[in-house]
Formats: sequence, structure tokens, C-alpha cells
Amino acid sequence: QVQLVESGGGWVQPGGSLRLSCAASGNIFSINVMGWYCQAPGKQRELVATITSGGSTNYADSVKGRFTISRDNAKNTVYLQMTSLKPEDTAVYYCNAHLIERWGTHFKVNDYWGQGTQVTVSS
Repeated sequence: QVQLVESGGGWVQPGGSLRLSCAASGNIFSINVMGWYCQAPGKQRELVATITSGGSTNYADSVKGRFTISRDNAKNTVYLQMTSLKPEDTAVYYCNAHLIERWGTHFKVNDYWGQGTQVTVSS
């Protein structure tokens, strides 16, 4: 099993910044892609940003230029630096990892999600 533990959410005024972290632990052989998704009330979960093990990144148009995703492969941790936050960024943010688990000589590709962390942007 693999666990993703998120931290760093909270309340911030418009224009402010927050940094989210997500650490993966467990029977991890390798993690290909890590990412952040968000879900606002009444809406579907949607992509915020992803990053590969090689450092290639992908962002939703709505966050380009404001959010930066990064990762520490040695720590199996992904970060999301959020700046110039807007009220419409308010949502629960979920970490995702697309990885390979290993038990002895057995390997399995799997997707895991964190429990979510609330980000609220308001004055």
C-alpha cells in the first residue's frame, strides 16, 4: 500500500500565497507522474498541474504564471507553490501519484490520491 499525505492548505486573502506539500510513502518502486487536482463545491475534480520524474510540467491555463509545481524525487514529495491567489482558486486540493509498487519480484502500476487539503481565498 501507498499513502499520500498532504499539508499546507488554509485561508488566505486574495493576492496571497500558499505552498502545498504531498509526501508519498509505502511500497514504492518508482513514481512516474505526481500532480495536483482541485475540486470546488458543485464541480468536478480538475487538473491543476502535473510533473514527471524528469521534471516536465503541465499546468491548467487558469494557473499558468501563478502556480509552480516541483518535486523532490529522493523524498517522493511534490509541492505546489501558489501565488496571486484568487477567490476562484478556492477548492479542496488533492495530490495524485501515478506509480509502480513493488512486492519482492512483483510490480504493479497504480494511482493513488491524497485525502485533500482545503484552500480558501477570501477577504
